[in-house]
Amino acid sequence: RPPPVAVAGEHDYLTETHAQAEAFMRTVAGKLLRGAREGRLGAAFFIDYGFPEVEYYHPQRHMGTVMCHRAHQSDTDPLSDVGLKDITAHVNFTGIALAGQEAGLEVLGYTSQGRFLFNCGLARLMAPDETAADTPEALARRVQASKLVMEHEMGELFKVIGFATRDVTGASPWADAPALGFTSGDRTHAL
Repeated sequence: RPPPVAVAGEHDYLTETHAQAEAFMRTVAGKLLRGAREGRLGAAFFIDYGFPEVEYYHPQRHMGTVMCHRAHQSDTDPLSDVGLKDITAHVNFTGIALAGQEAGLEVLGYTSQGRFLFNCGLARLMAPDETAADTPEALARRVQASKLVMEHEMGELFKVIGFATRDVTGASPWADAPALGFTSGDRTHAL
């Protein structure tokens, strides 16, 4: 689908399309909804790097988000060294949310990876205990966990979006309380 937001400025604009990601969401929704019709509620959570649409189509990304990686080097030309490097692009989380909703799923929430992990209790899990607080293994685990949640590492760049089915009556099991990972810092309003 074309960008549904106006792209500001007078310049050429190059972007990626996410038809396969949206088709994937329809497939996931189909599986979850089949289970819901049989009385089994389901949920799906996705973690990736990307933006809501307004940020995704920001003028500073007028050349798109494609990046290529090979041997610790990065470039933006997917047609050079074909087959020898990894090619990646950011996710348009608004498009993913809309695809899930159009397929019949409810968006549980959308937030940063760091906030999601804190909401799920990572700080409590990583708190040093008296017996292993200063062991090299415990320190290494805390360093690794900090990379997942720190804003200047993966905590802000990576986002989490969650989807769920409704029960057979159409009621949302999440209507009275947010899903655990989205109890604080939910950004669904930005999608």
